[in-house]
Amino acid sequence: MNWIKNFVRPKISGILGTKRDVPENMWVKCPETGEMVFYRDLEANQFVIPRSGYHMRMAPEARLKHTFDDEKWTDIALPDVVVDPLKFRDERKYADRLKEARAKADRKDAIVAGRGHIDGLEAIAVVQDFAFMGGSLGMAAGEGIVTAMCEAADNKLPLILYAASGGARMQEGILSLMQLPRTTVGVQRLREAGVPYIVVLTHPTTGGVTASYAMLGDIHIAEPGALIGFAGPRVIEQTIREKLPDGFQRSEYLREHGMVDMVVHRHELRATLSNVLHMLMKRPTPARAAVPLPAPEAPQSEAAPADTGA
Repeated sequence: MNWIKNFVRPKISGILGTKRDVPENMWVKCPETGEMVFYRDLEANQFVIPRSGYHMRMAPEARLKHTFDDEKWTDIALPDVVVDPLKFRDERKYADRLKEARAKADRKDAIVAGRGHIDGLEAIAVVQDFAFMGGSLGMAAGEGIVTAMCEAADNKLPLILYAASGGARMQEGILSLMQLPRTTVGVQRLREAGVPYIVVLTHPTTGGVTASYAMLGDIHIAEPGALIGFAGPRVIEQTIREKLPDGFQRSEYLREHGMVDMVVHRHELRATLSNVLHMLMKRPTPARAAVPLPAPEAPQSEAAPADTGA
């Protein structure tokens, strides 16, 4: 009970004041350092914590905004699929979970696809939304990825896929697992069409997604600190009963062991994608898209032997 609101006269309550409603997402806490960052500052910095450099998750619209020229693209219509054909239920009905996720995300499923230009080069980008049921791969998501791949192959356009998923959607059972070979066939269509397929691995990319289209790209780019693997570290440790190395399954570790081609900071990602796509499509690379390469370390010259005067 609020006694100021219920019993004090309006003029007096105006003097005393009441608590203002503060938006829940006004401040964001860094998972690594605990630093509090103002949401607008974080958004302006492409959702990278300024001091720690931690890469937060991005919504699909933000991904496409920072990928295409002038922040403009055309959405690719994704086909409808049958909802909950298995009538799955655990603690709640899968249909209710799906309805809730759709209302919260304001989209049909975890996939968003768009067609636009990157430094003048037309391309298609597909983004998985981890906020939508963990970015899990179900029939709708699989159909969306295949649709985008087919459009890219038919129009001879390169395709960029931002992967972020916990794996197959268990509520759809074998129908979800069938999306793994279907998307693999879509990758084969891209190869037959002779167009580049670039995969950007973001945090996290795990499960069946890692065992299929997320690891079938022509070039694999990972964001710093991203967790990438089939099973999680805790599951592996409990299975083999051994302690895993520090940084195991993180993007930097995988780059050192040949699993990914490069680890690129989000601020340099668009320019890197532009360079790679222009090179693979045999187009001249725009000057403003060039990414400065680290200067090679100068070889250390051996010290001359001291003159002993002998």
